[in-house]
Amino acid sequence: MRVLVVEDEPDVASHVSRILEASGFLPEIASDGETAWFLGDTEDFAAVILDLGLPTLDGISVLKRWRQAGRKMPVIALTARGNWRDKVDGINAGADDYVGKPFEAEELLARLRGVLRRTGGHAAPEINVGRVRLNTLTMQVSVDGIPIKISPLEYRAMSYLLHHHGEVVPFREIYEHVYGNGDPTSNTLEALIARLRKRLGYEFIETRRGAGYIVLAAKD
Repeated sequence: MRVLVVEDEPDVASHVSRILEASGFLPEIASDGETAWFLGDTEDFAAVILDLGLPTLDGISVLKRWRQAGRKMPVIALTARGNWRDKVDGINAGADDYVGKPFEAEELLARLRGVLRRTGGHAAPEINVGRVRLNTLTMQVSVDGIPIKISPLEYRAMSYLLHHHGEVVPFREIYEHVYGNGDPTSNTLEALIARLRKRLGYEFIETRRGAGYIVLAAKD
């Protein structure tokens, strides 16, 4: 899943990016408020990690613009630890959660997974659809209780589809959340979905011609 990381300190941005990549996400970095606002307003992200102290346009203003424009992606605000005013302002502007700086990787990931689960209507770390189970904490996948191995790209696709279980996900949207920007008309995504079907069951992911993919409960 694509996650926009908005942070003007290169070391912090790089650190967050590495954390996300190691956990199956596809991060994209913006280092100033104007760039962040434009990306969040014109592209699709599963979530945003937003530092509130930014050049050109502060994080609170960026967040308010997104919410006023109807952008609903979950946002985790990065604030100076102990600065309760920034936390309150962030929540009032539309942030879904916050993390104090400096932060531990485990806390950031826990809060990110939490807002993604809540956005997708899932209360627990495990997402179960039919015979398929995904543990978002361990990144482990099982079918009928038997663990299976999948590649990082397959995990991104499966995770995004399961978080949107029951929804038709457009081809371009799933492509961008797996590969980033590119040409969704190529057969790369089709081949990836075919590999997932072999592992999860051929009826688990249905193609809606001209629209996208939808995850259905695997039949016994």
